[in-house]
Amino acid sequence: MKLTIFGLGALLWLAGCASLVPPGPYALHAVTPQDADCVREFEALDAAVDRAGVRDAEHERIAGFPSLRIDRLGAALRPQARANDTAFDAWLQRARALDLQARLIERDNLPAREAALPSAAQLAACSQQLTERVRTDGAARPTLLSRAQVPDRYSAALRVTGLYALTRRPFFAGVERWQTEHEAAMRDAAANARPATRLVPDAQATNAQAAALERDPLGLPQLDEAATEHLLAAHAPLFDVEARGLFDAIGTPTWQAEGGVAIDTTRPVVYQRIAHTLVQGRPLLQLVYTLWFPERPRRGPFDLFGGALDGVVVRLTLGSSGRLLMVDTIHACGCYHLFFPALGVTLKPGAPTDEEWAFVPAPLPSLAQGERIVVRIESATHYVLGISTAPSAAKGDHRYARRPDSDLQRLPLPDGGTRSLYGPDGLVAGSERAERFFFWPMGIASAGAMRQWGHHATAFVGRRHFDDADLLERRFDLPRLD
Repeated sequence: MKLTIFGLGALLWLAGCASLVPPGPYALHAVTPQDADCVREFEALDAAVDRAGVRDAEHERIAGFPSLRIDRLGAALRPQARANDTAFDAWLQRARALDLQARLIERDNLPAREAALPSAAQLAACSQQLTERVRTDGAARPTLLSRAQVPDRYSAALRVTGLYALTRRPFFAGVERWQTEHEAAMRDAAANARPATRLVPDAQATNAQAAALERDPLGLPQLDEAATEHLLAAHAPLFDVEARGLFDAIGTPTWQAEGGVAIDTTRPVVYQRIAHTLVQGRPLLQLVYTLWFPERPRRGPFDLFGGALDGVVVRLTLGSSGRLLMVDTIHACGCYHLFFPALGVTLKPGAPTDEEWAFVPAPLPSLAQGERIVVRIESATHYVLGISTAPSAAKGDHRYARRPDSDLQRLPLPDGGTRSLYGPDGLVAGSERAERFFFWPMGIASAGAMRQWGHHATAFVGRRHFDDADLLERRFDLPRLD
């Protein structure tokens, strides 16, 4: 009987993983003879990518529109895209850019034997041609906008089979218990200073004030490469890690000769990216910084949460003038979502009390001119124990390099070529946790495994994604957007 139950759980887990994989081949909404060659090239690339298992899962393909992909921000901006032709064109070009970026990553990660596939220049030309066809086809627009959706990362099948309506109650009690314990741990860490290794960025910009940014017809701030680098450098956090072993050293994910991923701790790196959230229909900039640790060490044979690889993600949300409004953090599995709101940002009244809505263990301290935030991280668990501030010029034990988060989608292989850290399901192979065998009734495939951007379900009880475009607006009052 136990074996049968275990087998059923394993099959459901596999089914949940499969549900994360984007749909298979598709045809252009309206193929013309002039487009036929481009469609064939895209289909050939898709087939080779799937044979090699190197599909990039960060953004969703849109069935019938092979030159376009969508993320949650793009899905949330569809009302603006419907408003007028100018906004639609901006939305369309953004969807094209997401697809082309993904296709170039996929092509680069193919084995050398697939070298006869379309070149980067050919892919770019076909991307532009097929997208232009959609832009000028008025009949295609309603179909495109209706299909441009991102499925959530919860499996209804797992929740139904796991009797979620019943099992959520004891599970939520466990979540509340952890939150209470974590608040106590944060208070203890603040009251009793413990030794920590301070990590500081290797290149810092001193002026964190954002200049007035031009916005596209969707309202998205337009940042060139220099402005992006300045912004990320100006706000790059300091990290105080209570280091007690190699498992607390950050580093660079690397593919090993035997096929697994390890963290090279001789090269401390923090990976960074730009994101956006929508508040009152207006996009606000978010700066995202991710640290990778070799492991979360197991505390014993029955530890459900320990395993290879561990990541911590820190996100800063800025107001229109560059003022820091919110810091929120998760682990790279999507777990342990903490919110630290700035003064004037408050939880909305009437929040549900029977689901994971927004855990606010402490407010964000005021940030004076010339200061940056300091994120304190516990040894082994890598829990975020609090946020403080320090002068931007503070010295540290180690300097970390900053690299684009997209580097993780083209990691060098020992024998040449590249491969993404993430699989076609958006998960990091080898980072699985034993908790997946017990937590599957909450609907998250392989709970505890590290995940790619766009795949972070951050609530076991309820529904919440780290990249939900309305995440902050739905849960917090942000009376001032400056």
